[in-house]
Amino acid sequence: MSSANTIDKIFKAFSDGTRREIFHLLMLSASALTLSQIADQFQISRQGVTKHIELLKDAGLVSIKNEGRQRLCDANPQPLNEIKGWLAFYDRFWDAKLGDLSQFLDDNT
Repeated sequence: MSSANTIDKIFKAFSDGTRREIFHLLMLSASALTLSQIADQFQISRQGVTKHIELLKDAGLVSIKNEGRQRLCDANPQPLNEIKGWLAFYDRFWDAKLGDLSQFLDDNT
């Protein structure tokens, strides 16, 4: 998957508050959670949670494994490094621009 495609999928996954909360819940969990355990934390149906989990999985943010009749979900924060790298460019850009502005103000006061 290309970097731009990965970033698009991550932003799409995190564009919904419920998906962000599900990811946060999984990150804080000491172990993988079943779909039922996740659904119990939200005021939406298990099917609704499953749809949210699928989008998170498509972005690489969640892994799902089957154990018997249960589907266990676990967070995968690794794709967030793509976002971190993408944002780093803008950090450097604005640091340079603010440094230029500071220099300009120092030179003209």
